[in-house]
Amino acid sequence: MAEEEPSVNIPSLLTLAVVSFFVIRWFLNRDGAVRANGSGRPQGRIIDQTQVEQISQMFPQLNRRDIMWDLQRNGGSVAATTERILTGRGLDTPPPAYQPHIPQSPHPASATVAVVASKTGNQDLISRYNLSNRLSEETEANSKTESGWAQNKNERQRLLQKRRDDMILAARRKLQQKERETSHATGPAL
Repeated sequence: MAEEEPSVNIPSLLTLAVVSFFVIRWFLNRDGAVRANGSGRPQGRIIDQTQVEQISQMFPQLNRRDIMWDLQRNGGSVAATTERILTGRGLDTPPPAYQPHIPQSPHPASATVAVVASKTGNQDLISRYNLSNRLSEETEANSKTESGWAQNKNERQRLLQKRRDDMILAARRKLQQKERETSHATGPAL
């Protein structure tokens, strides 16, 4: 019997071509990033400051540098960063070599605060939710607590609004009580 020579078939050639393509592409992209930056680190994408501001307004306890690092890592997705924070995983601390690009703009934070302040217009919750009539009623004595979850959407909406109103009024009563206690504790001025 004659020995058969191993032959190269079409599927093995295609596999070799695909693997070679990805290896060459990986090497070229890696070298291109080094040349573009001038150092060994690849250049990161510039993070939009409005996204950072949006997340820092939702979560003021977070460090802006940590927010920028997480946005850099997930491709600028505010939803992914917010989801990560809300699920309790927290944000990773950026490496010491991470230096975020901060654009030189004239105080974007103060401009946003001014916009938010102008929208609210120094309006308290009682006037915002039209609770002045309920304030005079003293709802604490004649309100019965309705519990459960209604099947009707409108009924659920009404119950949730009633709970919100009750919480606002209860907080107002507590604040007034606390103010009375502090004024009695200090006593009348001589």
